[in-house]
Amino acid sequence: MTSHDHHSHEQTLTEYDQAYWDAFYNERSSVWSGQPNPQLVAEAADLTPGTALDIGSGEGADAIWLARQGWTVTAVDISQVALTRGAEKAATDQASAARITWTRQNLLEWAPPESTFDLISAQFMHLPQEEREPLFTRLAAAVAPGGTLLIVGHHPSDMESGAHRPPRSDLFYTAEEIGLLLDPEQWEIVTESRERVQTHDGEDLTIHDAVLSARRKS
Repeated sequence: MTSHDHHSHEQTLTEYDQAYWDAFYNERSSVWSGQPNPQLVAEAADLTPGTALDIGSGEGADAIWLARQGWTVTAVDISQVALTRGAEKAATDQASAARITWTRQNLLEWAPPESTFDLISAQFMHLPQEEREPLFTRLAAAVAPGGTLLIVGHHPSDMESGAHRPPRSDLFYTAEEIGLLLDPEQWEIVTESRERVQTHDGEDLTIHDAVLSARRKS
């Protein structure tokens, strides 16, 4: 994984627990680029700041960006090392740091409070379908009326590009698959596959993000 877009976990949380991810982050002083995920920036830039939940927050680039836009952010990850690192980075801007709560949770077991957040962002959370669908359903339930659910992942077509090699073929998904989890009578749903260029092993590759942006009707 070499792109700035990965602040979350490529493996399944079933197989990799807190000890694994703490060791993963401890291998290097900085794992990701420190830049926010581009689809989050594209979707959230024009939203009115409110309360946001950043799922799989990693080293905190997305949470910090949101806080700097005026959001009150709950950043959730399984790794305490990643959360501590994110808090340390956020501390360079005290006003933004005060708007972020760093929370360690196992996302396969945790349910955020329902109808609470104006924005929930899950960037590149790649889980098997039997774990992914319950998680995303819980996230949807936590979106406040009028709020936005943003889920971004690698499109299955990227497995053919060589840029990403997941340990299981079912970890990637289309935005349309995620959209089926939502009731169209309760949500305004937009699903897309968006191209962008990523450098992988010194080569520029065109990859595809599966992007679901859904607004919960008031």
